Amino acid sequence: MSDLTGELIDGRYQLIRQMATGGMASIYEALDTRLDRKVAVKIMHSHLAQDEQFVERFIREAKAAAALSHPNIVAVQDQGWNQNGTPAVFLVMEMIEGHTLRDYLNEQGKLAISDGIKFLLPVLSALAAAHKIGIVHRDVKPENILISKEGRIKIADFGLAKGPLLGGTMTAESSVILGSVSYLSPEQVQRGVADSRSDVYSIGITAFEMFTGGKPFEGDAPIQIAYMHVNNRVPRISSLVTNVPALLDDLIYRATSANPDDRPRDAAVFHEELSALNRALNPKENQLSLELDIPIAPMRLKVSPKSLRKKIKELTAAIPVPTQKENTEQVAKRKKISKRVRRNRYIALVLAISLGIFGWYALIGPGSRVVVPSTVGATQDEVKAALDPLGLTFTIAEQKFSEEIPEGHVIESNPGGGGRIDQGGAVSLIISKGPERYVIPKLAGLTPEAAVQALSRFPLSLQPNTEEYSGAYPRGYVIDSTPPAGEKVKRDTAVTIRVSKGVEQVEIASYVGKSSDQALNELSDAGFAVTSTYGFSETLLAGEVISQKPDGGKSVDKGAKIALVISKGSQFAYIPNIFSIEEVKAVQSLKDLDLKVVVKKIGKKTVKKVTAISPKVGSKVKRGSTVTITVG
Repeated sequence: MSDLTGELIDGRYQLIRQMATGGMASIYEALDTRLDRKVAVKIMHSHLAQDEQFVERFIREAKAAAALSHPNIVAVQDQGWNQNGTPAVFLVMEMIEGHTLRDYLNEQGKLAISDGIKFLLPVLSALAAAHKIGIVHRDVKPENILISKEGRIKIADFGLAKGPLLGGTMTAESSVILGSVSYLSPEQVQRGVADSRSDVYSIGITAFEMFTGGKPFEGDAPIQIAYMHVNNRVPRISSLVTNVPALLDDLIYRATSANPDDRPRDAAVFHEELSALNRALNPKENQLSLELDIPIAPMRLKVSPKSLRKKIKELTAAIPVPTQKENTEQVAKRKKISKRVRRNRYIALVLAISLGIFGWYALIGPGSRVVVPSTVGATQDEVKAALDPLGLTFTIAEQKFSEEIPEGHVIESNPGGGGRIDQGGAVSLIISKGPERYVIPKLAGLTPEAAVQALSRFPLSLQPNTEEYSGAYPRGYVIDSTPPAGEKVKRDTAVTIRVSKGVEQVEIASYVGKSSDQALNELSDAGFAVTSTYGFSETLLAGEVISQKPDGGKSVDKGAKIALVISKGSQFAYIPNIFSIEEVKAVQSLKDLDLKVVVKKIGKKTVKKVTAISPKVGSKVKRGSTVTITVG
């Protein structure tokens, strides 16, 4: 497949450079132009994109990884077909800058027991997450175990995965061709079937190679190696390496058994046993745990039978009861008029006439008074507009707070609406000052005494002070108040002043020699601001902490800056055997070891291979040194 560097895939992913290529796909470093971040884009070779089986496997890889969410699994972020430009089936993954476990084994030969366990535990944790939802990787090998520059271990390439989320399995033949025969379990070779125990076998073979520096079986052809896995027993690592803990020797020996029933049931069981073994070997090492909080659905409100009966009773009581009608005898009796009643009627008539004459004088005649209109709720302008035509004025007798009447409006008048006043008189008004509210003053940074004095000017209820840790205010000074400054509150509102106890002191542990993952996680969870730098170390593996400031064992401010120096591994590299390898691959292999390469070309061959190398193979050189290769 031609190099697609420079292409814009799916109108989003700008390919920057080709990082690797294989028989099925090429991997490019790319820029996600939408989110402005680096990603890795895996593009299937164009001649395979026509094969439905390969396309299905490619999509299976995307679904397998996307179904998993684990810090030690390379995350898949997107998948699709490039419609604009060069046709391509692609997969977008998170960008992991670093090396593979194969690179480490090629460079160091084998790992110490403690270091090997540190590599295995994250891998088993990742596989356990996959096995938990029924996904089997089926291609576990050092080439698929990545170590980032920050020391994070991740497992990649779920292209051969199978499970209920991914559809059917592949055939035995395709598994052997696509997988790595040195790590395939006997049941995969014989019957083409695989379950979680097959992954356990593959990780067991990987562990064997990590601790011994070599594979259990070697042969000239893949079929020979496959035959040995089926018919020969993988030896104990103690037969090749000394000082191996007996429990570890037994665990790896069981994991590499040809009988699946003899192995740990899945990666979770393997991880649990290896973790217990690690705790026994390193009792002082901190153990991390992750927990998941599950939200609880809110309960529905219930109506009690008692309250329902009360409501029915109230509604029933409101129904009017009709009065009883009078009978004929009662009506006749009521209408019977005595002489005394008729006399009283005459007297009443005289009084009414007299009252009418007096009312005419008082209400309509010269003695009449002006009726005061209702002014409650009106503004002063509205009151003036209502009183002026009547020849009346108004005075403001009082202003007071009101929760119902807005500020500046009339609460009540004297006389009230409908009352009478002499012509030209003045109506006395009470005006609202609005709701009674007091603004909490700014107290932050004051002493508690000054804060109390500032609040004492208002009719508020001061509560006992509370104390809290604070990195923003010195010990003994006010942080803030509840309710906060600027909030309007009612009379007698309870106000609490929060006083600083200063910065909380936390004792910091020493992480020298421990995993940078553990250091970063624990220090960040403890509230520290962690910064990382990297340096070479001849005694510590890549990803382990070389030094820290402040040193462990000291009490420091919570949230203080902690500076970690993390190992990039040895500053030396060993010249690999690259004789007879094509020029491009040889140069890339040396650059992967951070070496500078000078190429001398001889002969006229189109495809040039390495014929000489200086310094010689196996030489120990500093990273950044220049290596000269002759190709022809």
